[in-house]
Amino acid sequence: MLCLFACYWSPHSQAKEVTLVIHPADEEKGDPRFNDVKEILRMALEKTVAEFGPYELRASKQHTNGLRYLNNLANDHDLNVVWSSTTEEKEQNYLAIRIPLRKGLLGYRILLVHKEKQALLKNVRTLADLKKFSVGQGVGWDDVKLYEANGISVVEAKYSNLFRMLHYQRFDLFPRGINEIFTEFEKESAQNPDMVIDENILIHYPWPYYFFVSKNNQALHKRLESGLKKMLKDGSFDAIFWKYNGKAIEAVNFKNRRIIEIQNYLLPKATPLHHSSLWFRPKMK
Repeated sequence: MLCLFACYWSPHSQAKEVTLVIHPADEEKGDPRFNDVKEILRMALEKTVAEFGPYELRASKQHTNGLRYLNNLANDHDLNVVWSSTTEEKEQNYLAIRIPLRKGLLGYRILLVHKEKQALLKNVRTLADLKKFSVGQGVGWDDVKLYEANGISVVEAKYSNLFRMLHYQRFDLFPRGINEIFTEFEKESAQNPDMVIDENILIHYPWPYYFFVSKNNQALHKRLESGLKKMLKDGSFDAIFWKYNGKAIEAVNFKNRRIIEIQNYLLPKATPLHHSSLWFRPKMK
């Protein structure tokens, strides 16, 4: 277990243990995709100082993908908490804090598409229609297995290369989370001028994002779970959610989109789908 011990001495205090929490570094330098999750992590630790003591929070020294981070977590190497979508296999191998960090928002996907394919999507109304197209996904993303299990062809590549590959039509569609697509389009569209945001379709599948720790780190699991529950109770969890996602949610135009439901065969039975307060539910009509 990655731990750091420090002592704070004063005439009125005893030595206190400092919890060192090391989270994943950004896959690409300056990548803003996980700023909200990092803020949630810091606040969960801050909310539990009185009960669990002081902490130090820092990023891993490695810039890599989610699959490598999970391997490092299993070996207690270089980090001791990760955020990730969940699967039955992950929850068997790691300890999950089953509070969806983005209220399931990542399960609502809008499509980046080449402008020449935009018109074709006007006729897409079912999963069967969607299967006629290929999608691009990052190497090691769990979504790869999900799309393939639903009969959709997938092209895998490094995240930063996917926008250029879409521009050159190496695949047809790049599904992105509501919280991701507008920022990414603003960043990448100048270099990929043929890339557009589809206005017709909303893909949905249950896709909770959790904090995970190793099975031998019960103490950190307990602390993070306690902190997240405090945040849910005092409203600070929802405040962060709307701070980072409110503007994007307003821009989606749910009422004018056709929703296509996709089965998530990777979803564990213990997923708290019945706790409605944990999930974002858009108004479609």
